[in-house]
Amino acid sequence: MKAAAFLYPWDVIGDPDAAARIADLGVRQVTLAAAYHSTRALTPRHPRHRIVTAEHAAVLYPPDPGHWAGHELRPHRSGEWAPGDAFGEAAAALADAGLDVHSWVVLAHNSRLGADHPDTSVVNAYGDRYPWAPCIAQPAVRDHLVALAAEAAPRPGARGTELESCGWYGFAHLHAHDKVAGVGLGDAAQYLMSLCFCPSCRKGYAADGIAPDRLAGAVRQALEPVWRGTAPPDAQLLDAELAAPVLEFRTRTARTLQESVIAAVRAAAPAGFQVLLHADPQAHHCGANAGVDPAHILSVADGVTVPCAQGPALLEPFARHAPEGAVLAANLTVVAGMGGSPTTLTADATRAAAAGATELRLYHAGLASDTDLTTVRASLTAVRAAMAGRA
Repeated sequence: MKAAAFLYPWDVIGDPDAAARIADLGVRQVTLAAAYHSTRALTPRHPRHRIVTAEHAAVLYPPDPGHWAGHELRPHRSGEWAPGDAFGEAAAALADAGLDVHSWVVLAHNSRLGADHPDTSVVNAYGDRYPWAPCIAQPAVRDHLVALAAEAAPRPGARGTELESCGWYGFAHLHAHDKVAGVGLGDAAQYLMSLCFCPSCRKGYAADGIAPDRLAGAVRQALEPVWRGTAPPDAQLLDAELAAPVLEFRTRTARTLQESVIAAVRAAAPAGFQVLLHADPQAHHCGANAGVDPAHILSVADGVTVPCAQGPALLEPFARHAPEGAVLAANLTVVAGMGGSPTTLTADATRAAAAGATELRLYHAGLASDTDLTTVRASLTAVRAAMAGRA
């Protein structure tokens, strides 16, 4: 089973041992960030630093002014955390170590865009803006995301791409100094707090026969028991008569964006370039792993990367619809300090394979401790032996 590790360019640049260390894990591929959101990242082994602060969402290469001519919204270059063509420099070092490089492109998660262009953000039913979440119903945002994917995904040196946040983003974000855990929000409440009421979404609701003000009022009313702490766990909250057309509007909006993004990447990329989407099989889910219809997304993309830190259950709906040759990559967290479990990687990979996974993704080789990486190396050897025994 092919395994790939996620990395940032700053994990590699300036560390002459980084590429060989990653290759020594037993992975064949690195999924390397080319466009990424703001973050503060640990670099446990780097000879020059221990912390990298990426202050805003940015592309990690020099954007082409000609590519962006005529576009209302444009990406920002990174600062000193990833200067010049950081992606290209890191990709070359990894390729020299015998690793395939695929780009890692974050799309609808961009707090810099929300700060510079507040009107592009998701607006909840209370009128609060989410500056980290561009609204994918807005024409200017959709244009930006398609153009960004077309430039950031097929970077020189990349043989494929993984598109993260290619769909709705919403309430859940882990914003700086988050103080939002005082009231526990279940799945339904998270969804209602992620519904957007910007002018574009209001227009879209109205076109589908949904009165936006009525919907916003219904959302606020449905959330009242949540704020009081009296909502039953996993309650539907919103009346099904309203919920169904709202979900249809949001699903259609995300689906058409995903189709446009994938088509743009393929048009810009060489033949054989692989396009995967970070995805969740529950269409109402928002975030890094966009909620999708498994059958639809596997008809337009080459496969999906699926979060499996809590087990392989989310893989199964994709496995039921996967055509021959589709990639179903199980994403496993292997950083113990971030709640991952490198010690159970062999068992987790075996369960993922039984649920339909064809590949593994390891999050995140740059953030992991030496102990984590030693465990990963041994586990991947055991996984290969187990897979060979089953063949």
